[in-house]
Parts: sequence; C-alpha cells; structure tokens
Amino acid sequence: MKRARQPKSRTEGLSAPKKDVVSPKRAPRSPAFSQALTNARSYAKDPERLRQLFKEAVKKAPTIPRDPFKDLWAYFQAMLRLIRAYYGREYRNVPLQNLVMIVGAIIYILNPFDLIPDWIAGLGFADDAVVLAFAVRQTRQTLDDFMTWEIASRERPAL
Repeated sequence: MKRARQPKSRTEGLSAPKKDVVSPKRAPRSPAFSQALTNARSYAKDPERLRQLFKEAVKKAPTIPRDPFKDLWAYFQAMLRLIRAYYGREYRNVPLQNLVMIVGAIIYILNPFDLIPDWIAGLGFADDAVVLAFAVRQTRQTLDDFMTWEIASRERPAL
C-alpha cells in the first residue's frame, strides 16, 4: 500500500477561500476587457490608431452619463488628453503597460456591447465604471504625473 505524501509545511496543499469580490489588484474578468487589452497593445504602437481612438472617444464622451463614473470622470478626461499628447509626441513619459491599460479602458468604454450593454438603463455603464476604476488604480501615478506635466507646460513662458 502506498503512503500519501506528507506536506512539507502546514499550509502546503491548502488553498485560500475563494471570494466573490474582485481583488483591486486583479483585472476584472471579462472577455470584452481581455479583448480590449489585446487590441490596446496594437493601438499603443500605432499613432494613427491612437488618434482615431481619441477622436471617437471625444465624440462619444458627451453622450456618456457621468453618474456611474462619479469622481473618475476627471481621470477619464485625463486619459483622453494623455492619449492625444502621446500620439502627438508631446508627452512620452508613459510606461508601455500603463499606456496599454489606459487605451484598453477607453476601448472598453467605447464598446457598447461589453459585459453589460450600454443601452440597458441604469446598468449599462456600471461595468464601464468598474473597468475605469481598475485602470485608474493601476495607472494613477502615470496619470498624476501627466496632469502635473500639463500644468507645468501651461505655466512655462513662451520664448
């Protein structure tokens, strides 16, 4: 008769209890968000695609209800300005993984057929707000640095 292997430590083989709450460190699990991040990788390498994404986002932004986004709306706008400054080569101090996260969040928000379709009243933008909150948490320092750069560049005297 074979003996069962004994664990080397008391915690080996034990798994942590599963939680229903998404960890703030982990990405929301959604095929639509995964696809948005995959697409964002190619956008990040192509200034023309970034420009088109920016134009599309600026066109759609006035139609997006602000309530689901609450305090995140200013970061959403900062993301758009960062994308414009990045493709225009005005501001490039953005780690690639953060640019991908920011672009992925924008792609997700622009997609009307994501996890919860945008046309569902009261719920349609709730998933977008979750994705935006996650993206902001992951890229907050980059966004704050960009906004600081914006302010400093406005304050520089023209030569």
